[in-house]
Amino acid sequence: QVQLVESGGGLVQPGGSLRLSCAASGSIFSIYAMGWYRQAPGKQRELVAAITSGGSTNYADSVKGRFTISRDNAKNTVYLQMNSLKPEDTAVYYCNADGRVVSGADFGSWGQGTQVTVSS
Repeated sequence: QVQLVESGGGLVQPGGSLRLSCAASGSIFSIYAMGWYRQAPGKQRELVAAITSGGSTNYADSVKGRFTISRDNAKNTVYLQMNSLKPEDTAVYYCNADGRVVSGADFGSWGQGTQVTVSS
């Protein structure tokens, strides 16, 4: 019922920047929280950053000071600005959203993932 579409991944050199976007669509009544997770080869998926509808944010220690999460509630879109990228940031990045659909049911949805590769 709710689809998430990510964009903005790619190949970047160490120290560079990328901006990820994730747009939610479908029978959305409200979105409580949106976030970005990542999964590197051979590792578990981990939270990178999350933001509530009120704007409260939470970041993994490894990205604090380098990544910034933001959202446009009117567009049901969340962004992740990634600066000073490091090779260890290389992973597939997934968007996540939790909220309520028009019918009143809660939902939790994931995007398809976008590859971020940091390499010289």
